[in-house]
Amino acid sequence: MNLLDFKKNVFSQNGEDGVLEYIFEKISDILPSEKWCVEFGAWDGKHLSNTFYLVENGWNAVYIEGDNEKYNDLLKTVKANPKIVPINAMVGFDHHDNSKLDNLLKKTEIPDDFELLSIDIDSYDLAVWQSFNGKPKVVVIEINSSIMPGVLQWHDGVKQQGNSFSPTLEVATNKGYKLVCHTGNLIFVRDDLVSRVGLDERMLLHPETLFLTDWIGEEKNSILQRIARLLPS
Repeated sequence: MNLLDFKKNVFSQNGEDGVLEYIFEKISDILPSEKWCVEFGAWDGKHLSNTFYLVENGWNAVYIEGDNEKYNDLLKTVKANPKIVPINAMVGFDHHDNSKLDNLLKKTEIPDDFELLSIDIDSYDLAVWQSFNGKPKVVVIEINSSIMPGVLQWHDGVKQQGNSFSPTLEVATNKGYKLVCHTGNLIFVRDDLVSRVGLDERMLLHPETLFLTDWIGEEKNSILQRIARLLPS
């Protein structure tokens, strides 16, 4: 089974709405009655959102947007969706920074083990997640999907744009998460819940097999396919 089979876009860009719907159906029996998600940068809360479909289905949300104009657009969405808690801030990752995600969420009622964190700020996404102490059940994080597994790239804002697959996977593993899907974003499920998703054990042991090659050139794609054939069945 591949979770890409469940792709569906309502507000998301690459099928995340359907994949997340499937994951949360599989763990529905342990979810609280008040479910929470967090997304940043949220823009207006709807545009290419990985979480607004859940808000429309009754979830609470914390939406964080640093751009003032986009934040004003978000406030318009909040008027029609009062379960959204809007925050106007650029999310940082320094432990002494008031804009660190932990510090921003402390201003809300969200629990530490909330249901879904979605990170899409086109820059220091991975540094923000690495510095975060919360334990959401599912994490969606954007990567630079044009970079093959094995290349260790962290965004530096100068020469290296975006974070690559392999360091994102390493941070996730150290935090206690398993990769379950790659859509352009990487989707992780917490270790204590991942068995419920029903993914083939070989995919969990060899997460590089989940890397979707749509964003890389034909030559790199061929190399990846050869590597996959060498993995144990």
